[in-house]
Amino acid sequence: MAARAVIALVSVAEVVASELADHLERRGHDVRRARQPWEAESLLSGGGIDVVVVGDSLSQAEGRDLLRRFGGQAGGGEHGPDFILICRPADLLDKVLALELGAADVVESPLNVRELAARVGGLLSRRGRGTQELIVLENATVDLRSAMVMHRSGTQEQLSPGQVALLRLFLASPRKVLTRDDIIAAAPAENADAFDRSIDSRIVRLRRKLDTETITTIRGAGYRFDPPRQFAD
Repeated sequence: MAARAVIALVSVAEVVASELADHLERRGHDVRRARQPWEAESLLSGGGIDVVVVGDSLSQAEGRDLLRRFGGQAGGGEHGPDFILICRPADLLDKVLALELGAADVVESPLNVRELAARVGGLLSRRGRGTQELIVLENATVDLRSAMVMHRSGTQEQLSPGQVALLRLFLASPRKVLTRDDIIAAAPAENADAFDRSIDSRIVRLRRKLDTETITTIRGAGYRFDPPRQFAD
């Protein structure tokens, strides 16, 4: 069994850190917290960290120093952790400097914790450490484990078991045209009265619930899932 991905939260505000840790731990990740700069030094020096989230209660200069020392190529040629820095909206120069130093992402406060968790999940996926249970689309994040759609507006919707099966089918076959027979065989409808003509309405309902354009109708052939940009890696 693969080791759990490790995320370090450095000087992240207590309310944000608690909620973010809850989101990440429920997805099977190991979260470690460093409230003071000296704790961060000790934590990051030990290695084994996949993603570091640096809060804006640490000065931007201190955050960039951690990024410079522990991000990118760590000692021995080993790739260091990816850094996400939280900054205040007015700190445009600090944001640019952090990106130029190699920060994987810079987010402004106040922030949406679910969106931040999704950004962490995206970085873990690119490192080959993702659980594949958190899917980020254009306007929503889908937690397949809880069958919950979390919209950018903050509202949530529950997916039915049939919709989860249908979405998993598309995720397993990106950019491949799936015929109606493929869908009926792999993700049958939730009642015995559903026939071939019901596939269109199932797709429409799923698109609407996900608020996505990634599922395309290929006339006369079937349906295709075109992953968002973050799936490309």
